[in-house]
Amino acid sequence: MHAVVLLKQILDWELPAGKLRFDPETNRPLEGLAPTLLGPFEQNALELALQLKDAGAVTKLTALLAGPPDGVDALRKALAVRADEAVHVQLGVLPVDPSETAALLHAAIGRLEPAPQLVLAGRQAGDWDHGQVGYLVAERLAWPAVGLVWEAEQADGRLVVRRSGAGADEQLAVRLPAVLTVTSHPTLQLRMGSVMDRMAANRKPVVVLSPDELGLGPDGLAAERRVELTRVSVPEVRRECELIEGENAADVAARLLARLEEMKLLARPA
Repeated sequence: MHAVVLLKQILDWELPAGKLRFDPETNRPLEGLAPTLLGPFEQNALELALQLKDAGAVTKLTALLAGPPDGVDALRKALAVRADEAVHVQLGVLPVDPSETAALLHAAIGRLEPAPQLVLAGRQAGDWDHGQVGYLVAERLAWPAVGLVWEAEQADGRLVVRRSGAGADEQLAVRLPAVLTVTSHPTLQLRMGSVMDRMAANRKPVVVLSPDELGLGPDGLAAERRVELTRVSVPEVRRECELIEGENAADVAARLLARLEEMKLLARPA
């Protein structure tokens, strides 16, 4: 079975919100704020795909990413843990709209050989948190989709998957082809590639496709757009401190009570 794992390179998700700054012209984070990394849920999806490969259910694993040139780092990471192929739909910037991203990924999946039977994606991106791309790709492929998956194994020609349900874990038997969106779980911490594998990954070719090659130039992508981002801002956090003083503890307590009533935070009983 040929499986595809969808990856995304994002700004370091541990960057404190107070240090996040956006370019008012592009509504994108300013350059140089922090390194870009393979997203956390994409790491979970990649690890699940590798576990299926270890078990023999997946015979070919392709890592697919649509995004700027630095996305090649995520693809090299996938090759270093023994993905078989890496495909990069290279853009100047990754669209914010999940519909545009799904259109690019779907078009690229259609170019892969042999035809994939399984697509794995993170449950949501670690930057915009849309949680839509995997399902939009499934819709375009006309395949069933199962979300919040954390375990999968092949049995009797199907995939038996375990997912986080409402208040309890669920087990489902899924006919292929299918799309799985993968959630975090202690069993899905992405493995480390060996030094030799990491060195080999740097020499392996990465297939680069352009949106034009996929029939999705500027006009084609604009036609897929469903979201217009007009403004992004970082919430301002304001803190105020007022010191209540008095002659003794009883005096401080009385003044504090009066101040709380003045601020309408506390009302005297009727």
